[in-house]
Amino acid sequence: MSAPRNRTEIISFYLNLKLKEFLTKILNKEQRKTAVELILTPFSWIYGAGVWLRNAAFNMGILKQESFDVPVVSVGNITVGGTGKTPHVEYIVEELCQKYHIGVLSRGYKRETHGFIMARETLGPKDLGDEPYQIYHKFLGLITLAVCEDRRKGIHEMLKLDPDINLILLDDAFQHRYVKPKVNIVLVDYNRPPHNDRLLPLGTLREPFRYILKADIVIVTKCPYDISPLDMKLSSKNLDLYPSQKLYFSRIEYAYPKPVFPISQVLLENLSFLGPNDLILGLTGIANQRPFVKYLRSFNAQVKVIHYDDHHDYTREDFKYIIKIFNELQGAQKFIVTTEKDAVRILNNPYFPIEMRSYIYFIPIRVTVNVNEDEFIHVLEAKINAPTEE
Repeated sequence: MSAPRNRTEIISFYLNLKLKEFLTKILNKEQRKTAVELILTPFSWIYGAGVWLRNAAFNMGILKQESFDVPVVSVGNITVGGTGKTPHVEYIVEELCQKYHIGVLSRGYKRETHGFIMARETLGPKDLGDEPYQIYHKFLGLITLAVCEDRRKGIHEMLKLDPDINLILLDDAFQHRYVKPKVNIVLVDYNRPPHNDRLLPLGTLREPFRYILKADIVIVTKCPYDISPLDMKLSSKNLDLYPSQKLYFSRIEYAYPKPVFPISQVLLENLSFLGPNDLILGLTGIANQRPFVKYLRSFNAQVKVIHYDDHHDYTREDFKYIIKIFNELQGAQKFIVTTEKDAVRILNNPYFPIEMRSYIYFIPIRVTVNVNEDEFIHVLEAKINAPTEE
């Protein structure tokens, strides 16, 4: 699970985590489940009451929403945990950047800076955050990107500095109601359906499940390659959306490995070239490493994995440990293979040993909409260009 992104979520997240750690030492699995529910249910009610009051304040106009002349598309979720927001933002940018001058605005989670910052080539992940840095460099010259905790201020500053922007994508902003988006896209993880989840800290829901009805488009993400029409129908039934809401299904596709560092000779062009005597050391610091590890294990090579928490900031000692394990493992050919998000942090980290740079690769990913891909873009554009309701 990815780390929570505001103070209330942080408290809820760590209350759940620490309680489970403590109870593991004294109770069995069933006793632990009962105890967690008894202890955390009142906190979940309190959290839910706070969410309801906040949303009621917006609905009654006590807290003000701001609309903008430029259409705003929000991409977010209703749960704590990775649903694939970054690759979906990248997918939308890739499909629309030839038609619009896109501005991408993110909070810039875990950056070491504060306030509004417009991205430029001299800034690193610690200035912008991992995901914004990745998006900016993937579409260098094609988009404008900025980070700001205050999304209203961020949009005003972006439009002031780049008045040619005619479409804004807000990353992780479904709960940020101070901005009224033209289109609300909500992502839900196929492997963690929200209809039977619970509010923080008992579960992973940031808001009650039925708040998903505020979305214009819902995308069920991380679907299996062989998802059946029956599976899609069941997901649709469980979500129980309004007829006016659009539902799509997407999956992650992995590309050929690329070197993390610029090197003169690429030693690993395709994972399928590796045999049973070769070895991959998988390295992850993401919310849910299981799909990535499953992908690595779909090839013939032996696979060992070192996993860190989401957005892990690799230290000198981490790399010493990783290289020690790598050197101890046996394989005719050996490589470290990491995720695209981890590659951003490793590339900009001075502690990774120079002599090991030829042996570390990352797997680029992109999103594919399982069905009606052209329809999804057509519907999104239609909503972007629709007359604004007064």
